[in-house]
Amino acid sequence: MEKEALFNNISDALVEMEEETVVEICENTLGLGIPAYETITYALIPGMDRVSKLFEEEEYFLPEVLICSDCMNAGLDVVKPHLDKSSMCAPIKVVMGVVQGDTHDIGKNLVRILMEASGMEVYDLGRDVELDRFIEKAEEVEADLIGMSTLMTTTMDGMKTVIDKLKEKNLRDKYKVLIGGGPISQHFADVIGADLYTKDASEAVRRVKEMFGRN
Repeated sequence: MEKEALFNNISDALVEMEEETVVEICENTLGLGIPAYETITYALIPGMDRVSKLFEEEEYFLPEVLICSDCMNAGLDVVKPHLDKSSMCAPIKVVMGVVQGDTHDIGKNLVRILMEASGMEVYDLGRDVELDRFIEKAEEVEADLIGMSTLMTTTMDGMKTVIDKLKEKNLRDKYKVLIGGGPISQHFADVIGADLYTKDASEAVRRVKEMFGRN
C-alpha cells in the first residue's frame, strides 16, 4: 500500500475512533521503514485537525474529542520511540490556567486537550491560579505562550495584571498571550494588550498554530 494511503487510513481511523486500527497501521508504517515523524505529521496530526473541525461544526462534542484524542495518543505511543528528534520542529510550549478567583475550567480543559492533540507541549496550572504563577512557570519551562481564561467578570482584570507584570519585568516581548472565556471579547483583549482572543477551543488551536507558523 502506498504511503499516502496508509496515512489516510490512520487519519480516517482516528476520526472514526478506532484505536486498535490506528495502532495497527502505525505499527505497519514502522515495519515499512516510514519515518515516525512523517506518520505524526501527515497522519496523526491531520486526523486530529479533522476532529477539531468536526467539533467546531458541532458534529462532534467533547466525548468524541476525548476518544479521538486517546486514539491519537495510542498512535503516538507506537511511533514516538522511533522518532528522530532532529527531524521535528520544537513543539509550541504553552502555559495555561484559569485566573485567580475563578474555578470554572471546562473550556480551559478543552483547549488543553486540543492543543496537546495538535502536538503542543502544554503546562496546565489548573484553576484559581495565582497571577504570578503564570509568569514563573513560563520562565521555568521557557514557554512560547501564556494562556488565561475566566468565566467571571470579577476576575477579568487578573489577565491585565499578568500582562502588566510581564511589562514590569521586561518580559512582554518574550511571550504571546492568549485569553478567552465567557465575558472576554476582542475589545477587552485589545484594551489590555493581549496578542490573541478566541471564542472557542478549536479556533484557539488553529490561530496559535498560525501565529507560530505551524500550519
